[in-house]
Amino acid sequence: MFRLTQYMHELVTPTPVRRRSGPVKPVVIWNLTRRCNLRCRHCYTTSADVPFPGELTHEQAMGVLDDLKAFGIPALILSGGEPLSRFDFFELAERAKELNFRHLSLSTNGTRIAKNIDRIADIGFDYVGISLDGLGAKNDWFRGVEGAFVEALEGVRACKAKGVKVGLRFTITEANAGYLPGMLDLCRDEGVDKFYLSHLVYAGRGDKNRGEDTQHALTRSAMDLLIARAWDAVKNGQPLEVVTGNNDADAVYFLEWVNRKFGPEKAAHVRAHLEAWGGNSSGLGVGNIDPQGKVHPDTYWSDYTVGSVKETPFSTLWTGGDPMLATLRTRPRPLKGRCGACAFKAVCGGNTRIRALQVTGDPWAEDPACYMTNAEIGVDEAARLTVTPFRGKSHDPAHRFL
Repeated sequence: MFRLTQYMHELVTPTPVRRRSGPVKPVVIWNLTRRCNLRCRHCYTTSADVPFPGELTHEQAMGVLDDLKAFGIPALILSGGEPLSRFDFFELAERAKELNFRHLSLSTNGTRIAKNIDRIADIGFDYVGISLDGLGAKNDWFRGVEGAFVEALEGVRACKAKGVKVGLRFTITEANAGYLPGMLDLCRDEGVDKFYLSHLVYAGRGDKNRGEDTQHALTRSAMDLLIARAWDAVKNGQPLEVVTGNNDADAVYFLEWVNRKFGPEKAAHVRAHLEAWGGNSSGLGVGNIDPQGKVHPDTYWSDYTVGSVKETPFSTLWTGGDPMLATLRTRPRPLKGRCGACAFKAVCGGNTRIRALQVTGDPWAEDPACYMTNAEIGVDEAARLTVTPFRGKSHDPAHRFL
């Protein structure tokens, strides 16, 4: 995850660079169940509203929580499918809160939040992330169920009414990129705490729909808009936090913006912070447990399994000698093509390796979704890509939810 707003604050109030020391404990994204009441076109778990065999029992899941706490992970994200679809979701969430993880989050489609808000608020989640893929009928088309947008929006408002920190996640594709301005307006109008722009990852139904991935020029234009909105929020003291995910080239694009707008001295300071972050953290700063208890380098690496928590504790698997985890943790990674020659490997970490694997069969090939030009990343002197300003569909507030 690239914390755009956080690095923008370095332009206003610079802080010393803090580099990692000692072993890194991962943020764990735990897909509690594959069951889900929606049918999202880009679902990376290929979920459906049916029972799936082989998911962890209640006793096994409780044991995982104890192991994660003893291991000392910094944050736990309960996800799905739709996590509220799991039969013992609230028991697991309550136990996780009792164990006092430093940060406990819920990742949800939002449609069941309003009906369960009292119990969700009582648990004390540090953050609830709700996914939307457009406004009104466009979101419902992406998510495969009519009325999903209205129910998710009710979930957002319920969280705000109960004082629960809530954010919106938006996966950008060719089909919905024009809704980005409206999504940001929605955050402003509803007092949403965080906006997360997710780039499409070629996994699950996201792999099947990879043709919907935004063209590089459109991605750059969307990032221009996102950076402009985030900077306005920082300058005006607005609370909205903006982050992006699944394309660490965003950090390099932002760094170029800093250099143009503030000059090389500020850019050098920001770059030092970005290199301390290190870019893509699959297999290092983030790990995944799927509904059947299989452990992966992140949520999109479903075809590569480190082991199963049914047989071996997560803590043991994560600190063992798995060769893929070891290579993902290598800096610099053994990257090839443009990624291998890039002057900003230390900033983006080689980006999201699963896209290269899906497209070429080689996890170390260049990332096909990197939208920086060769000239910008120091590969050759190719001319810079000409990009027109982002002009998404406008949405009158009175018609936003139609």
